[in-house]
Order: sequence, then C-alpha cells, then structure tokens
Amino acid sequence: MKRLLNSLSLAMAFAAPLCMAADDYPNKAIRFIVPFPAGGGTDGLARILGAKLTEYWGQQVIIDNRSGAQGSVGTAAGAKAAPDGYTITLAHSGSLAINPHLYSAPGYDTLKDFAAISGGVTMPFILVVHPSVPIKTMKELAALAKQRPGELTFASSSSGPQLAGELFRLTTNTNMVHVPYKGGAQAVMALLSGEVGIMFTVPFPTVPHVKSGKLRPVTLLGAKRIDAMPDVPTAGEAGYPALGNVHEWYGVIAPAATRRETIAKLNAAIVRALGSPDVLSRIQSLGQYPAPSTPAEFSEYIRVDYERWGKVVKASGAKVD
Repeated sequence: MKRLLNSLSLAMAFAAPLCMAADDYPNKAIRFIVPFPAGGGTDGLARILGAKLTEYWGQQVIIDNRSGAQGSVGTAAGAKAAPDGYTITLAHSGSLAINPHLYSAPGYDTLKDFAAISGGVTMPFILVVHPSVPIKTMKELAALAKQRPGELTFASSSSGPQLAGELFRLTTNTNMVHVPYKGGAQAVMALLSGEVGIMFTVPFPTVPHVKSGKLRPVTLLGAKRIDAMPDVPTAGEAGYPALGNVHEWYGVIAPAATRRETIAKLNAAIVRALGSPDVLSRIQSLGQYPAPSTPAEFSEYIRVDYERWGKVVKASGAKVD
C-alpha cells in the first residue's frame, strides 16, 4: 500500500504542472501561419482574428506568412509544428481539400495531420475580367472562348480558383490557358496590367478595382448575391446553375496531437471573435461571411469537401506535378 501511495504521489507531482499549463494557456505569444503572401483574403482574416485574440488573451498573435505551392508549403509547416497550442494555421479550402489531389506529395495528410479548431468564413468565387476582354456575361465569355480556343488566359492564386476555372471550362466545353501566381495580390496586379484577361477569385482583392472601373465583374459562383457587389448576378441567374456553389472557405487548424483542452480554448476564443460586431463588420467588408463551428463540425466539413474536390480534380484531369 505504501508503494502504491508513493506512486500516486509521484504521478500527481508530474500531473500538476501539466494541469497548470493547460489552465493558464496561452502564457506566451502564438504563431499563426498563413500559407499565402500578405495582401490576400487569407492574410486579411488572419490579421483580423489575430488582433482580436491578442486583445482577449493579452498575448501577441504573430502572423507568419509562409507562401508557396498554392498554400502547401505553409500548411505543411503547420502540420509539422509542435502540438503545444502555440502554432496554429489558417485552414484554406484549396490547401486542404484540393492540393492533395493535385500534388503527388503536398507534405501533409489532410485527414490525419490536423486537429480542426473552428470554421472561419466562406465566400463565393467571382469571375472578373480586364476591360479589354469584350464580354459582359458568362455566356458571352463562353462564346468568345469557343471562338478563340487556347487564346484566353485566366489567373489564379491557389488551387481553388484554378479549379473554378477548370469547372467553367468543363461546363462550357471551352479551352482557356491557366496562369498561376503566388498570391492574390500578384494575380490581381497581373489582371490589372492586362498580362492576363480573366480571373476566378474571392471578392476581397477585386472589390476596390471593380468600384473604380479598372476591372469588370461578370458572375458570382455562389447561391446568392453579396453586399459588396449587389449588382453582380449569380451563376444560376446567368444560366449556369452547375457553377452556383463554387466557394472558398477559411478556418483554423492545429497539429493533430494538440491537447483537446487547448483546442477547446482556441475554439471558444475564435467563435467569440467571429461573433463580435467589429470583427463581423471588417470581414463582411472583405466579402467574407462568418462560419464558426465546433471542432467536430469543422473536421467533418473538411472531410466532405476533400472528397468532393477529389472527384472534380479526377474529372478535370488537372495536375500540378
């Protein structure tokens, strides 16, 4: 009995610091990996959330932009980080649901290497063109692409917009040339300069240029119009209902072995942040819509989208390597 009591005392001595560590989390700065360059929608959301979490916790949330391979480089870094709660990663639909089907070795396993924390936002893709492209509707673009096969170019900054373009090509039986860029800001600059003529993207980086007349919006690939561009019709309204549910989503994830108690604390803070009026106002101005969730709900959402896009990639034949 004495030996048993000694063993229990020893176990409690080791367990106490662990419990304290969990209770006072976070007690130092947190690194928030964003797998894309600064200036895009992912970076915008991360900085808004990071500022709010810093306010809640009194600990700095440091944004770490790790771009490359359409989000795979930063996402892989997030998978390999220490599972202590002090490195979290901006979950991106392209990186998690599409890249593993495009790349033979993305550097992570979407369904095994991450613990889901919470959904963040969703947003429909939008089709925008340079003013030199002589079309105003999606049907006119399809007709032009058929007249000029292999001549029209469309930009993308990640695998989601790339697949949106591939879906348009498959739906309209047309042939356009895909031109990839490292980030949304770079792709928009190429579009503004006329280096490329077409872009499938999230609304955020294009809104100011649409309002100034430097870019022409054509169609939203979503189920309903958005406040940021209320005059832009949906794909269903444009006569292409099959393209009416093509959207991008962001959330937050951590390495798979992160403690459940830490995940719960992160989830509570992120859900609270997404519901605060100032955060809501800022993300809606980016054309993003809040989509907070439980860890289990977000995990299932990732799995379903992973399987969905796997089928699309197979049908399109698209490959990066």
